[in-house]
Amino acid sequence: MAISRRDVLLGSAGALGAASFSFPAPAIAQSEPIKIGCLAAITGPSSAPTVGFNRGVNFAVDAINGAGGVKGRKIELVMRDTQGDPTKAVNATQELISQAKVHAIWGPLNSGEALATTPIMARAKMPDLHPCVVETLIDPVKFPNAFRIAPSNNQWDDAVRNYCLKILKVKKVAVIGDTTGYGVTAVGASVAAFKKDGAEVVYQANIDATQPDMTPDMLRAKNAGAEAIVVWSVSTGMEARMFNTRAAMNWDVPFVGHPSLASGELATLVAKPENWKKVYAIGYKSCSYDSAGKLPPKSADLVARLTKANIALNDTLLWWIAGGIDCIELIAKAVAESGSTDSAGIVNYWNSLSTYPGYFGNYRFSPTQHNGYLTEEIVMSEASTAKDGTFALAPGYT
Repeated sequence: MAISRRDVLLGSAGALGAASFSFPAPAIAQSEPIKIGCLAAITGPSSAPTVGFNRGVNFAVDAINGAGGVKGRKIELVMRDTQGDPTKAVNATQELISQAKVHAIWGPLNSGEALATTPIMARAKMPDLHPCVVETLIDPVKFPNAFRIAPSNNQWDDAVRNYCLKILKVKKVAVIGDTTGYGVTAVGASVAAFKKDGAEVVYQANIDATQPDMTPDMLRAKNAGAEAIVVWSVSTGMEARMFNTRAAMNWDVPFVGHPSLASGELATLVAKPENWKKVYAIGYKSCSYDSAGKLPPKSADLVARLTKANIALNDTLLWWIAGGIDCIELIAKAVAESGSTDSAGIVNYWNSLSTYPGYFGNYRFSPTQHNGYLTEEIVMSEASTAKDGTFALAPGYT
């Protein structure tokens, strides 16, 4: 029997929660918590997404537990700070599996860490949901327990490249990323795709996210004739320094790229508000408002409930929060559906989801497809129009 979205999210009081699932009493110890391991870069230069994701995760857990849990079982989060370091992520993963004995893992939230941890989770048959975009992280044969609830890097890359070439109509680009595993992989893939489509990549670089002065790299890009700068990094500090350097150089070049270019945290990091102009970030239909300032109804309802719960939205992205909520619900529903916290039951439930209406977007999984996010839900956003972690569509984008 399927769980309806209302059963899980709304309940009789109309608040996010899971007071009762419509299933026969499962054969699980009613007092044993459902332990969810969380691998998150809480500190370090890659921490911006974690801020939003953790708010969603905690919001969902509090709501579900407050409504009675999953058939009487409370959710227990076991959080580990990876600091964006693959070695720390590996150690935390091993500890969560062998010592904390979690039932499922959310994360890592950074592809460089996930490249190191995904094989470990596969060997342990640990159910894993993550938002990491590197293509090779999803392989139902090699990693049958890993599922992605965000677009892949190819989906992101296509959106950015098409915006640059078809809407901005630039022919020369600079492609810049950080030095993480994700940044290096993303820059390489982006450069190859631009060249394949006939664009000239006049400058490419991977920069340490803590580098204090962006002037040398920005000057090289300008002197090479870049008409747009494509950025692949989750480091808002690095991005803000690039924006500030562009302003100091009096260079009117647009930035296009990673969703973190639109993180609300940037409003406090740029020297002047206008330094954040002409910045276009990957966005999503669920988190885009129309010309009247209205979000899609489901997203508007979520924002209202987050606001009522005093969850801050102005310094992060709504999709990060929504993704965190979706992750917890997907695990909770899998436990309720399968009647246990066994790995096979959780994975089998996720494999059965031909359509799943999340808050971040609609997901589609199967035994042979663990890339769940639909390409048609990706748009481009105008970064400086941030409002409660949501955005207006980028100019020229429909």
